[in-house]
Amino acid sequence: MKKVTLFLLLFAILAGCGQNNKKAENAATTDSDVVNVYYFRSKQHCSTCAAVVSIAKVTVENAFAGNDKVRFTEIFTSEKENEVLVEKYEVTWNALIIAKGDNSVDITQQAFASAVGNPQALENLIKEEVNKRLQ
Repeated sequence: MKKVTLFLLLFAILAGCGQNNKKAENAATTDSDVVNVYYFRSKQHCSTCAAVVSIAKVTVENAFAGNDKVRFTEIFTSEKENEVLVEKYEVTWNALIIAKGDNSVDITQQAFASAVGNPQALENLIKEEVNKRLQ
């Protein structure tokens, strides 16, 4: 029952994020030596989406300051220049993906489940997954 409730809550949050995609403001880097923390999104987003992107960005900026091998990038899903990444990671909604070359992990579900109620858990997960890829 708990899983069903969590799934329904996650679905409601994602559905509220909107589907009106606009132009991207950032281009992605696909350098195989760089760990990319990608946040795929549309122009409109809900408060949970805002929390996820904020935590991800601040975590990368603080935990990996000065490390040019770690980058945070917001990817606007409707931007033509991001089409390849959107297809590569099979993004259909908002998503938080950590990738280095072909080594990637989609932590979207955990991100949306913890961003508001337990942001420290999301911060720790991001650091853990980035560090795995830095080795």
